Amino acid sequence: MNKHGKKYRKVKEQFDKESLLLRDALGKIKDLSFVKFDESVDVAVNLGIDPSKGDQVVRGSVALPHGTGKQVKILVFATGPKVDEAKAAGADYVGFDDLVKKISDGWVDFDYAVATPDLMPKLGVLAKILGPKGLLPNKKLGTVTDDVAEIVSELKKGKAFFKNDKYGLIHFSIGKVSFDGDKLHENFKEFFKVLTASKPATSKGQFVRKVTLSSTMGVGIPVDVADLA
Repeated sequence: MNKHGKKYRKVKEQFDKESLLLRDALGKIKDLSFVKFDESVDVAVNLGIDPSKGDQVVRGSVALPHGTGKQVKILVFATGPKVDEAKAAGADYVGFDDLVKKISDGWVDFDYAVATPDLMPKLGVLAKILGPKGLLPNKKLGTVTDDVAEIVSELKKGKAFFKNDKYGLIHFSIGKVSFDGDKLHENFKEFFKVLTASKPATSKGQFVRKVTLSSTMGVGIPVDVADLA
């Protein structure tokens, strides 16, 4: 049984599976978009790592030059003067006890969570809820910090995170179909630069094995990895 609609199948018929140069692939994404909403432009990267080994986990953050085009909701666990700092920086939800209770009751309507270091020991009660969703504040990602204003500002401007999944894949959004080609190209290049710099020392051989671009509802378009290098 075919799971894709007629428009998807029609678009797929227009595209052969040869790898394209990056700019050509980005142009093809825009040309082949067939839905009425502004789709995200997503990247899937197959990495040459063993995801079962802890020392080969690939993770990092990227401040995209042109943002992701997505309006993100940021929650900050803070008390005292940090509350006002977070609100002034644009945080959508700020507090502690009230937020802990709401999340314990099942509410997770936010994209990122930030916390000051002194409150992290008290957030253990939320680990089972936020951890699997990737929403638990993390010092390595910069979301556990006393400088809440800076991280909130960076996240609002388009800073985003990546981490490989259990199959050794990285999934990341570089913007919207409505972005012009240059903006998508610059966002991709910044992401790719940070990703390649994140290669674990224990990972041997070719690090980036395959790169595929797609829009939210569109077909996957393979990118020439040699051209990226």
